[in-house]
Amino acid sequence: MSKAATVPAEAPAKAAKSNQAPLLVAILPLLVLFVTAVVLFWLSKQDISGTFRYWEIFVPVVGAISLISGWGQAYLNDNPRLWYLVKQVVSWGALIALLYLLNSQGIRAAISDQQYTAVILYLLAFASLLVAIHMDLKLLVFAVFLVFCAFLIAVPENNPTLLAMGNRFGIADATTKPVMMTAIVACVGFVASFAILLMMRGALLTKRIAAKRRG
Repeated sequence: MSKAATVPAEAPAKAAKSNQAPLLVAILPLLVLFVTAVVLFWLSKQDISGTFRYWEIFVPVVGAISLISGWGQAYLNDNPRLWYLVKQVVSWGALIALLYLLNSQGIRAAISDQQYTAVILYLLAFASLLVAIHMDLKLLVFAVFLVFCAFLIAVPENNPTLLAMGNRFGIADATTKPVMMTAIVACVGFVASFAILLMMRGALLTKRIAAKRRG
């Protein structure tokens, strides 16, 4: 009797879990974002003039990853899928259009490669923050991380943020180790983003179980 009663109770939970992507697949977009950003930052420290175009390419990559990874939150917020798609396309399309205008109207030529790279990162961080608030909360920490990278590129010498971090955590000559510090911050950011991901998956699972039981 108890076994027969248990089966219907467990069925909605099993069905809801089957609708979620495996955890390793779910964390892959976050891993790609943070690792790619660190690699691009490292390349920028080697040759800023040869890597700013890679940051430009990174913008639509972030947009595509956000578009794919935010579907779950659209369901959680009861947003129509079509409206979610429109908002994502408009958000990232506006940023890409703005970068095009900077290049086509002479603004890009008026600033250095270093300044332009910092501008790209600040704009990408701002766009990621807006998308995080409205469509994909997992991008919240990544947006803050991009601001950190942008500030290190904008102020490459004696950066006060690196100095403060070095003093706070006892890291000697932190201002001379921007890549290492960026990698450390990226790891912390990834862990924080992973925590948000787990929270979102828990909320999604709860909602899907409730929907299965109602159905």
